[in-house]
Amino acid sequence: MKHKITDRVVFIHSLILCILLVSCASSAGETGDTSSLKPTAQYRIEDIEQTLDGEPARTLQLIGMYRHTYPDVSPADTALLSGYETQAVERLAAQQKEAFDEGRWEEAASLARSLKALNQYYTAIGKEDALPAIAGSEDAFDLHIAKEALAAKEYLKAFLYAIRSNKHKALGADDAILFLDEAYKQKQRRMTAYFLSLLQEEEAASIDNAAEIASYVKGKDSPADMIKGVATVLVDHGYKAQLGIAYREQMLGSAFFIDAAGYLITNYHVISSEVDSSYEGYSRMYIRMGNASAPRLRAKVIGYDKGLDLALIKAEVKPEYIFSVVDAAAPVIGDSVTAIGSPAGLEKTVTQGIISATGRRLLELGEVVQIDAALNPGNSGGPIVDGEGRLVGVAFAQVQNNPGLNFMIPIEMLIQALPSLIKGGGAERPWIGLCVQEQVDGLDVYYTAPLTPAADMQLNEGAVITGFNGQSHTLPDLQIESLSTRPGELVFVQTKTDHYLVQTVPRPSQPLLAASDVDSKNHLSAAFFGMILETAGKEGPFMQNYRVQRVIRGSIADDSGLSAGDPVRLHTFKVYQKEGYVELSLGVKKRSSGFLDTQLRLYASLDTPDTL
Repeated sequence: MKHKITDRVVFIHSLILCILLVSCASSAGETGDTSSLKPTAQYRIEDIEQTLDGEPARTLQLIGMYRHTYPDVSPADTALLSGYETQAVERLAAQQKEAFDEGRWEEAASLARSLKALNQYYTAIGKEDALPAIAGSEDAFDLHIAKEALAAKEYLKAFLYAIRSNKHKALGADDAILFLDEAYKQKQRRMTAYFLSLLQEEEAASIDNAAEIASYVKGKDSPADMIKGVATVLVDHGYKAQLGIAYREQMLGSAFFIDAAGYLITNYHVISSEVDSSYEGYSRMYIRMGNASAPRLRAKVIGYDKGLDLALIKAEVKPEYIFSVVDAAAPVIGDSVTAIGSPAGLEKTVTQGIISATGRRLLELGEVVQIDAALNPGNSGGPIVDGEGRLVGVAFAQVQNNPGLNFMIPIEMLIQALPSLIKGGGAERPWIGLCVQEQVDGLDVYYTAPLTPAADMQLNEGAVITGFNGQSHTLPDLQIESLSTRPGELVFVQTKTDHYLVQTVPRPSQPLLAASDVDSKNHLSAAFFGMILETAGKEGPFMQNYRVQRVIRGSIADDSGLSAGDPVRLHTFKVYQKEGYVELSLGVKKRSSGFLDTQLRLYASLDTPDTL
């Protein structure tokens, strides 16, 4: 019986091969000549030519792809590509200067960042003579945006960009006084203190109401004051029937005002049904300023970022208190913090605790902070302030059945995310398609997602990234820095062995979901479970055996006791998109257990945090 099955398999394989040969012969026969077929490299050249006029950044990405894919380029193609590259660089510089001349400051800033990355790349590879000029500077772009927003009475945007400008280059006295005056009028104590701190003593003394402002800045807001700036968020999901009984279903959360025009910050998961296209059902959002007897006010979502679990909402109400989004001081373990919100809908609840830990990787981007101030369902989206009354974070999660494990999104991430939230809609973040692990000497690439910029540039597993846009970074810092950039910009990536100029693309809401559709389960085991495999022979015609080559520290594979050298057989790999996780079943003979055959079933979130 075994021989019959083998013969049948051989027959089927032979039949498929014959069909393919006949099909190829038929296709060639239609033209009668195969000499007109172009090599793949020629198609790549044509792709480059099609982007030359309007997409110079894309042109540079395609040229880089060509050079990394075909390292042995002929002299003719070398000259052709060099000419195209010169045209693309000139066109990119022209676009940036045009945006600058026309006062399109955000576009000019974005293009300037691409040109800066290009200059760093050229410097690294010894092409200093080809560096393009950049019109304007990052601090000037941000200051222009801030002043235009101030003139339009968009105070939140004005303050944010003025702060960004000052980080690049100190604001002059006249500019600092301009924003100081408006912050004082808005009664934002921390914002007023920030701009006042930028002035010299004699400059501060020259202000008309200097004594009044100085006295105001020395004051301190109490939790009783801050409560007035916190609202309860209610997202009504209508009535649901269960066992013949109808009941109202709603999502409860908290939010806090950050602008006099009625803008509030909350969590994405609180308002997700308002913007999630996959949600089916009734959804209507309100805020409530007082207790249960206070009126509900309609509110709308302005912008949101699922990856950071943040949302900007707006209600037509004039707040009595505004939280200043200005202090980006890093929290210190042991510092006292106070949480304000509506746990279980109980408005005006204040709880206190300390910073328990930092560096928790619970979101796709950046790190969050662990606190022990009591949080419960309904606190999500509420403000966390320190002992000085400074806003230091946004409450976002609790661990069920562990009441002491609570978390906040640090203020630095909120500050970086807000400009894109103000623009409205879903925030777009840049993505190149890598999973990386921090090492002493850089960021170790342990997975490259197919069909991404990194894959196109042959930036593959095993590379160690030593620089990003000319600087070394930790992964969380690099992720936070990326929040202030746009998809489509060029970035300079330096590894131990090579240099890459990469154009970013919009980050998918679940970055590795697309990879799970096209990549093999043995490769995906690295991305999701931190288990890097190598082939180890076959068991029959179809069963491939593997051996663990390396385990990423702190990964699911590491926690499951797998180690380098363990023989592995992969069984099933399933993606549960709606639930947001993947499942892998496998057989393994752990060295640590005397190579006993063990069956494992591993689960991982689709939202892995170690991605770029």
